Amino acid sequence: MITPGTNSFGDFHLPLGTWVAAIVDWITTYLSGFFDVVRYVFTWMDAWMEYFLATPPFWVVVAVLVVLAFVAKGWKLALGAAVGLLFIVSVGQWTNAMDTLALVIVAAGLAVVFSIPLGIWAARSDAASRVIRPVLDFMQTTPAFVYLIPALLLFRVGVVPGIVATIVFAMAPGVRLTELGIRGVPSEVVEAGAAFGSSPWRILRQIQLPLAKASIMAGINQVIMLSLSMVVIAGMVGAGGLGEQIVASLNRIDVGLGAEAGLSVVVLAILLDRLTAALGGDSGRASRLFGRRKRATATPNAATANAASASATPSAATAQTAATTEAVTDRPTVDA
Repeated sequence: MITPGTNSFGDFHLPLGTWVAAIVDWITTYLSGFFDVVRYVFTWMDAWMEYFLATPPFWVVVAVLVVLAFVAKGWKLALGAAVGLLFIVSVGQWTNAMDTLALVIVAAGLAVVFSIPLGIWAARSDAASRVIRPVLDFMQTTPAFVYLIPALLLFRVGVVPGIVATIVFAMAPGVRLTELGIRGVPSEVVEAGAAFGSSPWRILRQIQLPLAKASIMAGINQVIMLSLSMVVIAGMVGAGGLGEQIVASLNRIDVGLGAEAGLSVVVLAILLDRLTAALGGDSGRASRLFGRRKRATATPNAATANAASASATPSAATAQTAATTEAVTDRPTVDA
């Protein structure tokens, strides 16, 4: 019976915390080498990404991102990217913004690498989908701060706990939307591919994934947005970047620093959102250029098919003439 005025069953208390602590102690004792390797790899990836983004002069990185925006969407996005990035430079947050962008690229890239294969597996196996969905629900509903406790114990203070927490927090939409996109492909199209003798891998690569592209890119977009939302939490565990500046502004109640760092995060979020949306849609310059390239590649095949049809026409005419002659020859003769 529940004792009035308490939140437990009398003297009974489920020792969940003790069990979890024992599991974490066992992991840190016997699997510390594995987590040291993971920490080294993630640190190396983040360091190299920071090197490519923060070492060149700011105008070089700005020019590259503006050109990428122009190719993806056009001059409007390129102009907006230039204005936003120059704003970050003007408020003195360029280095912190590049550190944050490096963390987001590494964490979101790893989340995409993990989520898309899981989504494909869930789409092709109902049993896998039934197992994966509750795990994704748990990952999405668990507060992000809860991930930091085991991450700090396993990887220590630094950028790696922020990357790990970001991956766990952000990968769920990628899995869900990949599964949804593949399951949304019409069954008639898949059956037609199988009827022509295509292997399951070829059906996946040439039919299901292209038709599910919009849904998969929407999942990648959500992964990137959720990764950016973890910037502040990553800054609390020593990841640096704009998150560290926001945490410092909270500690010092510095409204100016908080506004500069917060608006810089907003600029990065809008830029990455527009870029991924343009690359995943059918209206951007990149999609039009890619479509034109595909049409140019397909033109020789079409010409070959037309030539084959033209060359087959005399044969068909000859066959029809022979059939007519044979019919006339076999017709019975009527005497007058």
